Amino acid sequence: MKVIKFGGSSLASGEQVEKVFNIVTSDPERKIVVVSAPGKRYSDDIKVTDMLIACAERYLEHGEAGDLVDKIVERYSTIANELNIPFEIINKIREDLLLLLDGDKSSPERYLDAIKASGEDNNAKLIAAYFQHKGVDASYVNPKDAGLLVSNEPGNAQALPESYERLYSLRDNSGIVIFPGFFGYNEFGEVLTFSRSGSDITGSILANATKAEVYENFTDVDAVYSVNPNIVHQPKEIKEMTYREMRELSYGGFSVFHEEALLPAFRAGIPVNVRNTNNPSAPGTRIVNKRSSSVGPVVGIASDGGFCSIYVGKYLMNREIGFGRKLLQILEDFGFSYEHIPSGIDDISIILSQNQMSAEAEKEIVNRIYSELNADEVIIEHDLALIMVVGEGMRHNVGTTSRAAKALAQAHVNIEMINQGSSEVSMMFAVKEDLEKRAVQALYEEFFVAVPV
Repeated sequence: MKVIKFGGSSLASGEQVEKVFNIVTSDPERKIVVVSAPGKRYSDDIKVTDMLIACAERYLEHGEAGDLVDKIVERYSTIANELNIPFEIINKIREDLLLLLDGDKSSPERYLDAIKASGEDNNAKLIAAYFQHKGVDASYVNPKDAGLLVSNEPGNAQALPESYERLYSLRDNSGIVIFPGFFGYNEFGEVLTFSRSGSDITGSILANATKAEVYENFTDVDAVYSVNPNIVHQPKEIKEMTYREMRELSYGGFSVFHEEALLPAFRAGIPVNVRNTNNPSAPGTRIVNKRSSSVGPVVGIASDGGFCSIYVGKYLMNREIGFGRKLLQILEDFGFSYEHIPSGIDDISIILSQNQMSAEAEKEIVNRIYSELNADEVIIEHDLALIMVVGEGMRHNVGTTSRAAKALAQAHVNIEMINQGSSEVSMMFAVKEDLEKRAVQALYEEFFVAVPV
C-alpha cells in the first residue's frame, strides 16, 4: 500500500486535478491520498491558504472580509466547473467557510488555524466528489474521525503518539481515502495546524501509521535538484539521497520539503519518492535510510540569507567554566534561538537569524556581554548567508573541505566562518549575502561539473 500526497500546484485547477485522478487510479496500491489547498495557477496567482489568512485577519479586525470570501469560493467553483462536478459541493464549501468565519474569536491563534485548515479540508471534499463523479470508490475522511490527535500548539502542532495506532485503521477502508493535509485536532476537538507546508507532515504521519510500502510526494518538479535551479541553470537531479542529507538540505534552504516533514517516515524506515504530477513517468528522487548509489562526496548544496553573527573574544576563555552557558543565557533572555556556534580557544561566534534582533536588542545584548562576561571584544556582523554543502560521502573522502575552500577563493568569495558537524555529513560556510549566488555557483562547479584531479 502506498500513501500519496499532492501539493498545491498539483491541485490548482481542474486540469491538474484530472492529472491527479489519473495518477492515483493508475496504481491500485495508491490507497491513501493526502491533498493540499489549491496553490498558484500561474506566477502572479495567490494561494488559497494566503487568501484564507487574509480573510481571517480581516474578520478579526473588522468583523467582515469584503469580497475575499467570494474570491476564495470562486477558486473552488472554477475547479468544480472545469471538472463538471455537481454544484452542491460548492454550496457546502461556502457554508462551511462562513460558519468558521463566524466562529469563536476569543483565541485569535486558534481561530486563524481553523480558517487556514479549511483550505485543505474543503479541497479534500472537492477531490473526493470528483473521484465519486468518475465512478471510483473514494471517500473524504476527516482527521478527527480518523483519530489524528495533535498537541495543543497553534501553528506548530505535533502528532501525539496515540494517533498512529488509531490511524492504522485507514487501511481497512474499502476504497480510496481522500485525506486533508496540514491539520489535526486536539483533545478538546479544536483544529490545530502543523507548521507551514504541513501537508507533507500529514503524508509522512499517515505513511508511518499505516505502515505503507512507500510515501509518494507529488509536486511540480521531476526530482530534487542538487542546487537551487534559480541560481544554477539546469542543475543535476538527485536520484537517491538519505533522510539525513534531505534534513540538512531542507534546513539549509531547500524548499522541496519542510525540514520536519520526513521525521515520521524516517522513524518507520519508509522510503519517500518525490515525483512530478506533470511528468509522472519520471522516476523522481528516492529518499531512504541508506542509499546504495555513490555520487561522490557531495549530494547537494543549499543556501539561505538573513543571518547575523555575534563574535565574542576573551583571553583565556577556554579556562572559564560556564562561559558558553552564560552567553547563551543572555540570548535566551531575549527569546532568541541560534543556528551554529563555531568556537576557538579565546573566541566564540553565534550565528542566528537577524530578523530576531532589533537595533535596541542588539545594543542591549552587546552591553550585557561586556558587563556580565567581561569580554575583550564583541562584534556583530550583519547580512550573512549560510551555505550548506551536504553529502554522506564526505566522511569517506579526504580533501572535501579544501576543495570547497579553494573553489570559493578562486571565485573571490571570502569565507566569514566555517563549521562542520562531527557527523561529517555537512559543512557550513558563512559568506556575505551579496556573494551568496557566486559562492553557490563556484561550489556547484567544483563538485558537480569539474573532474577532480
